[in-house]
Amino acid sequence: MSTTVNTTVANLETPLKFAYWVPNVSGGLVVSTIEQRTSWDFDYNKKLARIAENSGFEYALTQTRYAASYGADKQHEATSFSLALLGATERLNIISAVHPGMWHPGVLAKFIITAGHISGGRAAVNVVSGWLKDEFINFGLEWLEHDERYVRTEEFINVLRGLWTEQNYSQSGKYYNIKDFTLNPAPVDVPGRPHPEIFFGGNSTAAQAAAGRTADWYFSNGKDLEGFKDNIAGVRAAAATVNRTPKFGLNGFVIARGTEAEARDTLREIVEKAHRPAVEGFAAAVKEAGQSTRDGKGMWADSTFEDLIQYNDGFKTGLIGTPEQIAERIVEFKKIGVNLMLTAYLHFQEEVEAFGRDVLPIVRELEADLARANGTELNTALLPATNFEGAAL
Repeated sequence: MSTTVNTTVANLETPLKFAYWVPNVSGGLVVSTIEQRTSWDFDYNKKLARIAENSGFEYALTQTRYAASYGADKQHEATSFSLALLGATERLNIISAVHPGMWHPGVLAKFIITAGHISGGRAAVNVVSGWLKDEFINFGLEWLEHDERYVRTEEFINVLRGLWTEQNYSQSGKYYNIKDFTLNPAPVDVPGRPHPEIFFGGNSTAAQAAAGRTADWYFSNGKDLEGFKDNIAGVRAAAATVNRTPKFGLNGFVIARGTEAEARDTLREIVEKAHRPAVEGFAAAVKEAGQSTRDGKGMWADSTFEDLIQYNDGFKTGLIGTPEQIAERIVEFKKIGVNLMLTAYLHFQEEVEAFGRDVLPIVRELEADLARANGTELNTALLPATNFEGAAL
């Protein structure tokens, strides 16, 4: 299979980045009773983070969850967990997922500045508008209708960026009013970026528009090739109106095995052992969220029961097979604009290490071939450090 290259020379020259979901929530990353040698506790995650940064991963995304729900009965708070992981690592960038409406953007901006000074500028945020209504209602917080949540999110991100880049910053809006405020110290100066990185999640039309206008990175739920192209079209269109060029991340659940049949058997077992009441409860909540959009488009709006067993549609991306097949699939996504793969696994410590050893070297070879085929070269100086021979060219 080959996909027409639809990316810039700069993207062809820039190696793909890799991230993993931090399992700071119990139950693993699939809602299934299949064995998952993954733990939500800090000691497990500290070791995992060190494995990941030595295996060629550059980012980790810490989940935000407050209420026990849908197979996850325990959860650690995202920003404090991220700060602890930053202290336990040397190179890994840790992205904290946060909800506008639960954070004031000025407080978060200050927290990320401090986390950045502690870690050498490795703290980032993933702003998610929120879909779990009970968390807001039971905390006594205002629950906004779908598209209005993105109005608030856009203001929230503008406050973050303004406070990180300007002195005496002011902003007058519907949800946030900032008056002549300066945060000192300023964020750590990291070459190549104007402020700590802002990631943004959401698949709806409103989400795409807000992401295009404000985010540095747009995270997509799992998608096949055509689905990904369709999902980012709205982001690119909105970004063009304000002369911005966001980068794109894509979620994918990785099942790498010695043969494709073994990988497919593992997927089949995950599905057969799905925790049906938990998946159906999750499905009811997220379908309501997607259907509440003005045009009926949103995250999970077209997800099946099987898709929702991995609660960010990770099976749809198709990273299932041998290391060679998975590497080829990843590079097909690079051809259409993916800059970062956000990955999840059944057994995180073992499989993140195996991904760095078995899959990444093939990805780098294919990226180099793709760049040469289009008249340029992969910039190997941008490759992250790794302990595995061959993972960096």
